[in-house]
Amino acid sequence: MDELLTDLRAETAELNAMVRGLDPAAWELPTPAEGWAVRDQIAHLAWFDDAATAAATDPEGFRAVLPAVLARGDSAVDELAAAARTLTAAQVHAWFRAARTRSLEAFARLDAGARLPWYGPDMSAASFVTARLMETWAHGQDVADALGVVRVPTPRLRHVATLGVRAMPYGFAVRGLPVPARPVRVELTMPDGSPWAAGPEDADDLVSGPMLDFCLLVVQRRHLADTALRVRGETARAWTAVAQAFAGPPGRGRPPRGEDRPPFAGGGGLLAGGGVPPGGSPGVSPGRT
Repeated sequence: MDELLTDLRAETAELNAMVRGLDPAAWELPTPAEGWAVRDQIAHLAWFDDAATAAATDPEGFRAVLPAVLARGDSAVDELAAAARTLTAAQVHAWFRAARTRSLEAFARLDAGARLPWYGPDMSAASFVTARLMETWAHGQDVADALGVVRVPTPRLRHVATLGVRAMPYGFAVRGLPVPARPVRVELTMPDGSPWAAGPEDADDLVSGPMLDFCLLVVQRRHLADTALRVRGETARAWTAVAQAFAGPPGRGRPPRGEDRPPFAGGGGLLAGGGVPPGGSPGVSPGRT
C-alpha cells in the first residue's frame, strides 16, 4: 500500500502541475473524450474520488446509494459532468485537490487486503488504489492531449500495464465473445529501458514493445496502428482489438490518426475505468474513454 500510495500521489502531482495556472479558456479546451473539456476530466476525477472516499470510510452507506447510481445507466457520467459545469475552473481544481487529499488519507488507513465496494465486484484496497492511479493517468492523458503536452513516461506505468494484462479475459467477455484459451505473453520495455513481462514464457502468442504504447492501448487512448507494439499470433491480435484496462461497456476507443474521422472520438459508459483484483474480474471505476 505504501508503494501504491506513493505512486498515486506522484501521478496526482503531475496532473495538478499540468492544469495549475491554466487560464479559463484552456479549461474549456476539448479533450479526446467526445463532448468533454479539460474541466470535465478534472471534475470527473473529483466526483469519483469523493465516491472512493465514501466506499473506503462508509462501505455500507456506499452500498445503500449504489443502486440509485447504477439505475441512471451510461448517461450518469455525462450528467455528472454537466452538473459540474456550474463551477468555475478554479472551483473545479480546488474540488479535485481536496477530494484527492481526502481519498488518499482514507486509503492510507486501509489494509491492502481489505475489501471495498465499488460499481461492480468488490475490490481489495490495493486494487482499488491501483484503479485510481490508472484512471488518473488515463484522464491525465486526455488533458495532456488537449493542451498539447507530451508527458514523460514513468515507472508508474507498470501498474497500468498490470491491469491491462489481468483484464484480458474481460475485453472479450464484455463484448459477448468467447475468452480464448491460448495464453498470451507480454514483453514490454519500461521507460527506463528495463524489461517487464507477464504471461507464460513459452506462449506462442506475443505482444511486445514500449510499455507506454501498451498502456495507451489498454486504456483506449491510442489505436494499435499508432503504436510501436508488435503482435504475434491470432489470439494476441484478437486481444489487441478489444483490450481495455477498465470495466463496463466496451469503449469505441480511438480511430487511427490517419483515418478521415473527427479528431476526437470518445466512447465507453458509466462503468469505464477500473482495477482488476488479483485472480479476479475487473473492478469498476466510472470514467470515459
